[in-house]
Amino acid sequence: MNTTRAEQRRRAARRTRRRRTISAVIAVALIGAGVVAIALTRAPEAPLVADDTSVSATPTETPTPTATPLTPAQALLAGSTDPHACAVSFAGDGIALDPQLQTQGARYQNLPIPRADGRVFAGWYDDATAASAMTQTARLNGADLVACTDRQRTLNAGWTTPEANAAEAAGIPILMYHQFTRNPNGEDNWLRLNYTYVGDFDAQMAHIQQSAFYLPTWDELSAFIDGKLFLPKHSVVITDDDADSTWLEMAAPIVGDRKLLTTSFVITSARTEGTPNPFVLQRSHTHDMHRAGANGKGRMVNEDADTIAADLERSAQILGAKEVVAYPFGHYNDTTKEGLRRAGFELGRTIEHGYVRIGTDKLALPVIRMNYGMTVDDLKKEIG
Repeated sequence: MNTTRAEQRRRAARRTRRRRTISAVIAVALIGAGVVAIALTRAPEAPLVADDTSVSATPTETPTPTATPLTPAQALLAGSTDPHACAVSFAGDGIALDPQLQTQGARYQNLPIPRADGRVFAGWYDDATAASAMTQTARLNGADLVACTDRQRTLNAGWTTPEANAAEAAGIPILMYHQFTRNPNGEDNWLRLNYTYVGDFDAQMAHIQQSAFYLPTWDELSAFIDGKLFLPKHSVVITDDDADSTWLEMAAPIVGDRKLLTTSFVITSARTEGTPNPFVLQRSHTHDMHRAGANGKGRMVNEDADTIAADLERSAQILGAKEVVAYPFGHYNDTTKEGLRRAGFELGRTIEHGYVRIGTDKLALPVIRMNYGMTVDDLKKEIG
């Protein structure tokens, strides 16, 4: 059948319309696929809405964690720039004390001596068990070096009763040395008895070290006299008068090597050098009172209380400490004592023989004089 031109044109027009319809459908399908793809790639917090407008969800804030408060010991350490600092805390029945900063490798400084009615403080110990048993070898004080774990340490308080303290009946010897010699036969002069043979001295210090004597500090001795601190019978205080060159050269190294706390009484008008080693405390033998006064006796019994106090203040400024004075030549009287009180000193050491006990006059402490020729056996008779 022959198709007219008009029919051919109609058929061509229909084909064109079909192609356009198919193209439109494909385009819509492609657009729809793109929307789906976009929706699939969008974050969950920005969902599509009908008009393809993104709506951001309110972000969830992460809470800031609360910092754990520092302990008092940690706070002390945080405020210190000393790499050797150690925060020492105190524990025990009735103890409510702030921690102290101490220095590792140095001796303990200014450890507290708590007081309580009806009880006697018995010192600081390594642990609670030693504190309860008052184990002497575990007791720590200013004669001991500071050692810590992770820059902290806790000391535990020991307590006893006034009755038990009195029953101990401790008499504390203060040893008094003077000059030293390397000559076993001693020195041949009018001060012969003052010179201890250094071999005897070393043997005596070895006995004290190996027998584990407790070495009280001066503030402990003062509290002991008050009946507020327990000291074992097995205690001793080591001292030297004058800070003579022989003491510095021969004896001071021995107490340093053996780590034995010793007090050197210094005449500060004659010597202003610092301590020879960490185990030697330097305390006052007056500044310029180690001379005879008008009546031939020491100036400490020839001057008025204000003059004595001024001299001791000068001595304390040089030494950086007060606590105790050794009377030159052992001379003292009531005016001397008043001078010490005005200068703020608590203890005065004589040359009179005896032992420090509960109730001893703090401004008249007796001593055990160590003379030339005394051996370890002689020392044992005096201190056990």
